[in-house]
Amino acid sequence: MYEIVRNTYTYLWEFEVSPELVVDFEQHYGPAGPWAQLFSRSPDYIETLLLKDNAVPGRYLTVDRWRSEEAYLTFKSAFAAQYAQLDNECEQLTVGERSLGGFSELPPGDSFKPNPPHDT
Repeated sequence: MYEIVRNTYTYLWEFEVSPELVVDFEQHYGPAGPWAQLFSRSPDYIETLLLKDNAVPGRYLTVDRWRSEEAYLTFKSAFAAQYAQLDNECEQLTVGERSLGGFSELPPGDSFKPNPPHDT
């Protein structure tokens, strides 16, 4: 059973992968791979999703979900050496990568608030 967690923090990465490295990349960056295993050392890690672009071959996104931005930053500080080592080991699996940044989930009901009419 899945636990519903509200107001989470999500960090996104975009990757470009050569066709010959796709299998290895998917194994390392997928929800059961070494990155997710490292993240799971934090009790505040929720999950990792690996998304494959259907229109652009070799383009992937990783979606790493945490209970809060503070939890993510605490993890990165506490596991900086292990993070750097794994990042170095996985460097050859990608042609390019870029951070898309951190995102916070909006509370229910806050995502759409119509503007009041303006008097003319």
